[in-house]
Amino acid sequence: MKKILLLLMAGVLLTSCASKKKFNELQTNYNSLQTQYQTAQVQLAENRATIKSLEDRLAEARAANEKLTVAYAALQASLDKSIQQNSEGNVNISKLVDEINASNKFIKQLVEAKDRSDSLNMVLTNNLTRSLSKEELKDVDVQVLKGVVYISLSDNMLYQSGSYQISDRAGETLSKIAKIITDYKDYDVLIEGNTDNVPISKTNIRNNWDLAALRASSVVQALQNNYGVDPKRLTAGSRGEYNPIADNNTDAGRARNRRTQIIITPKLDEFMDLIGQAPEGE
Repeated sequence: MKKILLLLMAGVLLTSCASKKKFNELQTNYNSLQTQYQTAQVQLAENRATIKSLEDRLAEARAANEKLTVAYAALQASLDKSIQQNSEGNVNISKLVDEINASNKFIKQLVEAKDRSDSLNMVLTNNLTRSLSKEELKDVDVQVLKGVVYISLSDNMLYQSGSYQISDRAGETLSKIAKIITDYKDYDVLIEGNTDNVPISKTNIRNNWDLAALRASSVVQALQNNYGVDPKRLTAGSRGEYNPIADNNTDAGRARNRRTQIIITPKLDEFMDLIGQAPEGE
């Protein structure tokens, strides 16, 4: 009996040792599986993040592709329009070149006409200056301003004192001026009277306007009647006291302002004809 009891106890001990070994094996397997599970969970989370990033990038790429498609369509439309406009522009450029050439030709004609006028003015001035004596040049001033010849004659030389009657002294000078005017038939002549600002006290002359006009008229009639200048080329005018060239507060200034100007200008017909021929822009 004792022997049987010993055998049973030995069996229980052997069974207990076997169960503990099996438990340890299972625990080890469990721990390994737990580690693998955690690793798989981390990998799964990383994969999901990567997928989300790829999906976002795909959405951005699709949006960019849509924008590029729209931009391409607009660019193509712009290109088509440019091609059409270029075709039309070639015609417009050709017309513009023709207009520019016509304008350049017109400008060249105007410049040539002005150059001829300037040259004639210089010759006229030189001829007149050479024909006058030193004494006459003291009372005669000749200038060319903006294509116009101005011959300024002092009233002391031209008129009798306080009068619009031309003095004998002025005759020889006027004859020389008349010869120049006659030689240059393509010029118009304006005779312009000017006074100082001292009021006139003559019963038959109302004011300085009248005095300047009467003096200009006297020169016009002398040129016509005494020296044969065509009256169609002559104009008499007055500026009274309102075109001073010096200070009226001094005797010397007033003397300079009392003058008659013979203004010789090229006829405007040639220039007006040229302007009438100017190319018209559309």
